Amino acid sequence: MSSILTLELTFRGASADAHVIDLYDVAEALTGFQRSLALTTHLVLNNEVITQAPSLHGAVILAEPPEVGSWKVKASVALAVAGGLYHLSTAPRDTPLGNMVSSAYDYVVSETLGFHVDYDKTLGQQYEEVKASGAKNPGLEQSRLDALAEKCEVAIRNMHRPIVRSETASEAIISVVSQGQSIQLGQTLNRLTFDHIAQTDKSTEAEQVVGRVSSYNSNTFKGRVFAAALRRPVPFELLPIARNPATIRLVTSSLSANALERNDSDAGVLVFTAFSRKGRSGVIKGYDVCDVKRDGE
Repeated sequence: MSSILTLELTFRGASADAHVIDLYDVAEALTGFQRSLALTTHLVLNNEVITQAPSLHGAVILAEPPEVGSWKVKASVALAVAGGLYHLSTAPRDTPLGNMVSSAYDYVVSETLGFHVDYDKTLGQQYEEVKASGAKNPGLEQSRLDALAEKCEVAIRNMHRPIVRSETASEAIISVVSQGQSIQLGQTLNRLTFDHIAQTDKSTEAEQVVGRVSSYNSNTFKGRVFAAALRRPVPFELLPIARNPATIRLVTSSLSANALERNDSDAGVLVFTAFSRKGRSGVIKGYDVCDVKRDGE
């Protein structure tokens, strides 16, 4: 059987190495695997962020029998055609579309677990190539991918269940199958990544965050700021007190300057007054912003 993309979810350690795993926990993990992959596939195919896996349009995700070798299951993404049938024998696996879904899924999983992916060096380049070819543009804008990562957080947390509940596995990896080989995507899922995603501690005192806006969604008042002190983008949300025309103009101006003048490190720099959100490990997961000013004001 062929498809545009085949992924593997493999659990290792504990009883998974003996090819057995808690049924309830692995069922929850597989539901999270399917949901996060379905939402990612729908965004690439339809340029739309959805919240329910059954709303996936234009493709279906099929499971192959679990394999011996720790505890492994394969999921294949097949494109829909007229009459409710699917391309299962004609589409090669290593296609531009399959690569885009794979890269988008890598971005979503990594960002959700707190590991930054350089959009410009991965998805941004693929997105520009698709636009230049004249083909239908996939939903690969960074702001949409960041919104998708939020929608997938619970699903990716549930993928940890055999590790943190029954402890019938100690870790899990997601791989893409390419030319007969399995290539790992993103980070290894383990108790540390679960701690990051499962617990959030909010600060009680606001701090100053200097940076430039790298993405922003005007509908949700959420985005990402490249924090100078951390040297990475961090999600933020404008609190109701900051949702005014003046603040929004500053945020969108910083986003525009960041996009147009990437070589100018001073362009679009803002100072956010914000409360931080941290995971159990102490890594900052996001900022709740109550005020924004231009740097130097």
